Amino acid sequence: MKAVYIKEFGGTENLEIRDVPGPPKPRGSEVIVRVRAAGLNRADLLQRMGLYPGPEGFDPHRPGLEFAGEVADVGEGVVGWRPGDRVMAITAGEAQAEFVSADASLLIRIPDNLSFAKAAAIPEAFITAHDAIWAQGGLKDGETLLVHAVGSGVGLAALQMAKAKNASVIGTSRTQEKLDAAAEFGLDHAIVVTGTPAFSGQVAEMTGGRGADVILDLVGGSYFHENLKSLASRGRLLLVGLTGGASAEIDLRLALQKRATIIGTILRSRSLAEKAEAARSFAEQMMEHFVDGTIEPVIDKVFPASSAAAAHEYLASNESFGKVVLEF
Repeated sequence: MKAVYIKEFGGTENLEIRDVPGPPKPRGSEVIVRVRAAGLNRADLLQRMGLYPGPEGFDPHRPGLEFAGEVADVGEGVVGWRPGDRVMAITAGEAQAEFVSADASLLIRIPDNLSFAKAAAIPEAFITAHDAIWAQGGLKDGETLLVHAVGSGVGLAALQMAKAKNASVIGTSRTQEKLDAAAEFGLDHAIVVTGTPAFSGQVAEMTGGRGADVILDLVGGSYFHENLKSLASRGRLLLVGLTGGASAEIDLRLALQKRATIIGTILRSRSLAEKAEAARSFAEQMMEHFVDGTIEPVIDKVFPASSAAAAHEYLASNESFGKVVLEF
């Protein structure tokens, strides 16, 4: 089968489409999926550079954290899935290929109204955001969510799901254009962040001095101090991304005064059972909104898998609004 392959860790010139062995016949709870589309994530860019290898058992030269396609074969222990079913899922690697092996517990059925490309834009972004905001952050109806990098795939997923659950959403971005586009998805308040981050004053003004109940931070280090200042009393800060750096100084007085909860979260390295629970919870609570059109995956561009290098360059440019997807 054909797969996106990293010849050497480094630049995009090291990406190619290579013939690799297909997955073996499924056993037990395993399912083989014929991949039609796969989402591209910043983790894939880091993996290409040799900075974010997959867990043990996954080829570090084969990226891909999410996919959508058709069930091709099932193991003897699989119940509820059969060849031809349209499915999507997260995985720890190797999803950017014509076929992928996955545990049946991770699969989510694709609604009839969604294409494979749109379905491929869902698993990583939406499950990450849902797990962080609700399972760990405990966002409640009527609370305020602050989303950094709201124009990203995870950011737009968080925005749409929060609005579906009657939360107020503040979003930040480095460009007004992305904030204007996010307004079409229900963004209540927008903040442009340029230069040294200084958004806490605006958050206070937008919330009547209360602050944000939950913050979904996809940026990291450079935003940390302002995040603490922006939290409401007993607020929850979810650390998901590190594009703004991996280190920060902590004013412990603020953390104490706010009675803050600070949570770091990642999906890729979790156990199968934990990933399955995150997928199940998301599907049960949110998939109905994709069926009725209340929530939709936002795709910026779709590239053929043969143009993976161009897709990497585009995602790295920070020009995208929503997801970048590869088609097979």
